[in-house]
Amino acid sequence: MPKDDSVSSKPPRAIPRPSGSRVSWNKSRSRDRTQKDSAITWGFEQRIENRLEAMAARCRKQRRDSQKVEREIGRLLGQHTRAALLFEITVRAVENGRAELTWKRAAECRDWATLSAGCYLLRSNVADWSDEELWRAYIQLTEAEAAFRIHRSDLSLRPIWHQKEDRVRAHILVCFLAYVLWKTLAALCQRAGLGDEPRRILDELRAIDVVPPTREVPEIRKRCVSRPSDHQAILLHQLGLHLPSTTNFAEM
Repeated sequence: MPKDDSVSSKPPRAIPRPSGSRVSWNKSRSRDRTQKDSAITWGFEQRIENRLEAMAARCRKQRRDSQKVEREIGRLLGQHTRAALLFEITVRAVENGRAELTWKRAAECRDWATLSAGCYLLRSNVADWSDEELWRAYIQLTEAEAAFRIHRSDLSLRPIWHQKEDRVRAHILVCFLAYVLWKTLAALCQRAGLGDEPRRILDELRAIDVVPPTREVPEIRKRCVSRPSDHQAILLHQLGLHLPSTTNFAEM
């Protein structure tokens, strides 16, 4: 399995095609993705449990309508669908018009969630790709989709939904350029032995300030770069980057 997607596991296993079908199916399992999926499910599970405990406490203290409590639970599970089946929840009306909320963990669903974590069934109409090529294409697609969602926030691109075609194309171009820079930084991190997650590097280097010049006021400021901290200097050295003390403008 390719190394550029941070997945370390045996190659995906091909599933025979159904009779007469032109669609190929590929079953894949990844150790790293197993840990990631399990962590995501665990986080959703903790959120649901905390909300259920708070809702049960309110039901004991306040007189709440059981139907309203059920609707609130429905919204909660709808927001955390990945772990929604891990709980068996019961709401019933008791004396004095109060609602009683009880729940327990679903052991069978928990076992299935543990076994299926990191498993993917890939469907494709491409017949001449190997298992690794199909997996690599899937990983690149998920990374590109995630990058567009992340970079829209990082670049403060608004509005997200454009009405004109030229604005849509410009939006895609800016996100694509940001994605290229992101992958370039990820490659630098891998080459320097700093992992393949540029987010932590950017968070660490974010404290380095650049003071730009301005022409709107009589006061003239010269652009300069702040001195990096010890940790930032180590990261820059590993990445092979050197910060200048000042920035000079070239006449165009």
